[in-house]
Order: sequence, then structure tokens, then C-alpha cells
Amino acid sequence: MLFLEAIVSLLIILLCAEMFTNGIETFGEKLSLSQAVVGSILAAVGTALPETIIPLVAILLYKGEAGAQIGIGAILGAPFMLSTAGFFLVSLGITAGYLLKRRKFEVLLEENTFKRDFLFFLTSYSLAIFIPLLFPNHQILHYLVALQLLINYAIYLYLTFRAESLEVEAYKDLYFEKPLQWFKIKLSKRGIIFLAFVQSVTALVIMVKGAHLFVHSLEGISKEWGVSPLLFALIVAPVATELPEKFNSLLWALREKDVLALGNMTGAMVFQSTFPVSIGLVFTPWKIEGLALISALTALALGLFYLLCLKIFRKIPPYLLWLSGACYIVYIIIVITSL
Repeated sequence: MLFLEAIVSLLIILLCAEMFTNGIETFGEKLSLSQAVVGSILAAVGTALPETIIPLVAILLYKGEAGAQIGIGAILGAPFMLSTAGFFLVSLGITAGYLLKRRKFEVLLEENTFKRDFLFFLTSYSLAIFIPLLFPNHQILHYLVALQLLINYAIYLYLTFRAESLEVEAYKDLYFEKPLQWFKIKLSKRGIIFLAFVQSVTALVIMVKGAHLFVHSLEGISKEWGVSPLLFALIVAPVATELPEKFNSLLWALREKDVLALGNMTGAMVFQSTFPVSIGLVFTPWKIEGLALISALTALALGLFYLLCLKIFRKIPPYLLWLSGACYIVYIIIVITSL
């Protein structure tokens, strides 16, 4: 029964990911938005909100040491999962699309867009990790870093909206519009924009519910198999909370829309390294150590590696993204052996 529940929840996530990408593409196309804006801001922030709520609830409502630890773990887990399992799934989508003869075996990206995303992520996340490590127990300094992170994200939004980028082209007609077409009801441009927004939000909400169902079923399976709940919390749960970004990017990569696929990841990394981190800096002791520190350093190292690849070679070969998957596997091994 639990296996069936896990399969059904994954199907729900996949179907809703298709609905979300279709809705957000149509929304961006009708508003003449660029792929950078749609991928790195709209899709990234939209799909990042569910896992952002988890640390906010843990820190602001539950409070105390336990709430702070859960919150810090969730905040640091997001950039790690995006830079490891997330990038690997993009490469998997590219590889699958190539084998199915739907696309070329290369990462099609806008160099300036991803340089900007990686630079803002590395700058913001480095400030949040290294300043507290170098100057522990300086709460005022934490406040200043938190303020700088929010300023960084505001600058990032401004530059992304102003930057040159290809406009979005919807892969298919809006799904929510098709029943209206059967009855020969035509919507205005504003009507389609509103319907695309409703479809995107609806898909995102159901997708989050599907992710929670997936977590519940895997938790039950872990208990049946006698797997440590801590192991489940460190490895399985973070994957489920990032499923929306991952499946959206997988679908975009299959369709040769790599700017949207990677932008969904890198844009979410910029968001996750600024707003949630600023909450952690202000409302928790923000002590980063052990496995949490390893995850943060891994995300920074991968971001720096891909940025250097862009600067030197002006591209990122798909097989280099497999390194992200290898880093996630190594992290799992470290977690298991440390229990």
C-alpha cells in the first residue's frame, strides 16, 4: 500500500510539473517576459516557496533550540539539493532527450544569465557562511549580513529584469484553456494571462501536496524496513521538498529549454541564499558545523566550479553536471557512516 502511495504521489508531481511549466511558459509568453525572468525569478521563487515555509515555521513559531536546528538544516539543505541532485536531473533530462533524438547533447544557455546567477549565489552564500564562522557570537554582524543579503537580492531582481534574454515560447497551448476551446469560447489576452496564473498556482499547490504524500509514504517504508528516522530526515525528506524545481527542470531539459531548466535551479539558489538565510541570521544563533557545514561548502564549491567553466570555456558540457550527482552520493555515504 505504501509503495502504491509513493507511485501515485510521484505521478501527481509529474503531472503537476507539466501543468506548472505549461502555465508559467504561457504566462511569460503573453507578458513578453524573457526566459531569464521566467526561469530565474518566477519559476524559481514560485517553486522555492514551499520549502522556504518549512524553516520559517520552525524558526518563528516553534522557536527554541530544536526549532532553530530544524530551520537552519532546512535553509542550508535547499542550496545543497539544488546544486547536487537538481543539476544532475537537468543533465539526466538532456541525456534522455538526446537518446530519444529530441535534442542535441549540449547545454544551451545564456552565458551572462548564468554568470549573474552564480555570482550572486556565491557572493551571498559565502557572506552567510564564512562571516559567522570567522566572527562567532557577533549578533549585530549577523543583522548587517542579513540586511546585505536582502539588498543583494533586490539588486539581482533589478539586473535580471533589465538584462537581455530570449523571450519565452510556450511548448503547448494552455491546458486550462482547452475546455473553453471545445465550447468555442475565446479569451482575451488578459483572460489567458489570468488563467495561466491560476493554472500555475493550482499546479504548484497540488504538487506540494503530492510531495508531502511522497514523504509520508517513504517515511512509512523507512519504518517498515527499520531505517533510521534521522537518515530519512537528512537524505529523503530534502529530496521531496525540492521535487517541484527538479521535475520542472527535467521537463524543460527534455524539451531543449535549458535556460529555463537551469535558471529554475540557479534562480532558486540565489533566492534560497538570501531571503531564508537572512531569517536564520536574525532569529537563530546561526552556528554552522558538521554535516550542515559540509552541505554548504559543497554547494559553494559546485557553484564556483560551474562559474569557472563558464568563464574559461563559455559553456558547461552535460557530463560535467554529473559531478553534482556524484557529490550527492558522496554526501549520502558521509551521512550514513556518521550515524
